[in-house]
Amino acid sequence: MLPMPVLTTRPDPPAASLPGKAALLSGSSAAFGLAMADAKPWDRAIETSASDEELVRSALGGNPEAFRLLVLRHKGRVFGLASRFTRDAYQLEDLAQEVFLKLWQNLGQYREDAPFTHWLSRVAVRVCYDFLRRNRRFSFFRTVPLEEVEVPQPGTDADEAARERVEAALARLKPPERLVLTLLELDGMSLEAVSQATGWSVANVKVRAFRARNALRKILSDCHE
Repeated sequence: MLPMPVLTTRPDPPAASLPGKAALLSGSSAAFGLAMADAKPWDRAIETSASDEELVRSALGGNPEAFRLLVLRHKGRVFGLASRFTRDAYQLEDLAQEVFLKLWQNLGQYREDAPFTHWLSRVAVRVCYDFLRRNRRFSFFRTVPLEEVEVPQPGTDADEAARERVEAALARLKPPERLVLTLLELDGMSLEAVSQATGWSVANVKVRAFRARNALRKILSDCHE
């Protein structure tokens, strides 16, 4: 298990009893729906002079527009990370929405002692890790034998074929193994950034990455035998 801050899903109390911050953090509130309405991955990032910290404080004060601005500002980062774990468009949108829902529900945990993007990455990685554990048995690439994935041939789109082969192999890794390799190798995060996002020590990240690479090599080697 990842030693993350606890992300909770709270039942909604009656609307009349939800002043300010409590109303904002109600997961199924109309305000959250309005904030997410414009959060499509192809939207252009919005420009605003307010810092992330100022927007968080405003959102916690009961301003759903501030949260909408946070969503629009960081949706590219969230969709980009989520796309590393699913190629299904519907799953991708659901996964990104789940990240923002968790962000909404736990916004009060942000303490401003580190950049907001670091805290957002931790929430997003936690959600993506849970997604991997829930969906490991149902991944498309787990249902297709690795040897049936096209091997690159001269004169073909070798990059795409090779990428599919690697994704098929990654899908056969245990969730923690796939997570660490995805963050390091596909998302290009540093050891320190992965450590911050997962809560693992840098030394632990190195060990997990070493073991995951060995497991991936074995999977790829076995399919050639």
